[in-house]
Amino acid sequence: MNQLIVVAFDHLEDARKAMKRLREIEAEGRISFEDTAIVERMPDGTAKVRNEVSGTTETGAVVGALVGGFVLLAVPILGAALGAVAGAAVGAALDKGVDPKFIDDVKSTLTPGRSALFLVVRGADADAARAALSGFTGDIVQTTLDSETEEELRRALA
Repeated sequence: MNQLIVVAFDHLEDARKAMKRLREIEAEGRISFEDTAIVERMPDGTAKVRNEVSGTTETGAVVGALVGGFVLLAVPILGAALGAVAGAAVGAALDKGVDPKFIDDVKSTLTPGRSALFLVVRGADADAARAALSGFTGDIVQTTLDSETEEELRRALA
C-alpha cells in the first residue's frame, strides 16, 4: 500500500535538497515513489509548485504508446489518436498521485521562505528514508505512516 508523507521545511531550499537525497537512495533501490511534488513559498510570497513525473504518468504513457503502435499498424491515423486516448484513460484510472487540491491547500498555509515536500511512497527502507531526511528541520503536515514510524520521522526532522 502506498504511504503519503508531506513535510513542511523551515528553509526554502530544503525540500529540493531532501528530494535529491531521496532520489539517491531511490537509485540504490531502497525507496520507490508513486509521485512527488515540491512547493516553495518565495520570500516575496509567490509560490512555485514542481510536480515530478509519477509512476502513473509513466504507466499511462507506456500503455498509450503500445496501444497506439498496435492500432497504427492497422489504421495509421486512428492509431495515434487511440493511443493518446488510451494513455490518458490508463493514467486517470491509475491515478494514485498527489492530489493537486491538497497541494494548493498546503501551498496556501506555507509562510514565505518555507518549502514542502509531498511524497507518495510505494515502498521504502524506513531507516534509509529517515536518514535522508535527518539534518533538515521541519514539520510533518500529513502522513499515513503508523504512529511509531511517524514519531521517528518527527524526531529526525527536529
